[in-house]
Amino acid sequence: MHLSETKTGSETIYDGRIMTVTRDTVVLENGEQAVREVVHHSGGVCVVPLTDKNEVILVKQFRYPFADVLTEVPAGKREKGEDPLECGIRELKEEVGATADRVIPLGKLYPTVAYDTEVIYMYLATGLRFAEQDLDEDEFLDVIKMPIEDAVRLVMEDKIPDSKTQLALLKTYALLKDGRL
Repeated sequence: MHLSETKTGSETIYDGRIMTVTRDTVVLENGEQAVREVVHHSGGVCVVPLTDKNEVILVKQFRYPFADVLTEVPAGKREKGEDPLECGIRELKEEVGATADRVIPLGKLYPTVAYDTEVIYMYLATGLRFAEQDLDEDEFLDVIKMPIEDAVRLVMEDKIPDSKTQLALLKTYALLKDGRL
């Protein structure tokens, strides 16, 4: 079949806390065999908290793989089988201490299509009310607020390199500019 591959075998080569890695054997459309290494991840969510003054709430946190502090929208890993919307609402409360009157789906993102099954569901939260954060015990972050125009400028200046944050902010900004919010 055109533009397809058929899996004929799979071997787990790593089974960790947040991901599993398999080495799969596939048959290509030309009949040849190939090997695919796949990272299996339960996925995540991200939420753009937007105030009634069109300010976004962002978090700054250290990201070990890059040995750097990154600016991101609130986000988190989905538990296996967890509803993405429920996860987004939970992460919004945990990371910035906010609840929202309205949570709007912004779509989904496949961050690394060549070898990773992760799907990130993106949301926009409006009608925000703030209380206390409820961070995980191994989570340390600073919460910041800025006009969405400033956040988009940082994206365009390559000062926010995180893909989920870039896409969610740009989608939110486009909805605002189109008058759909």
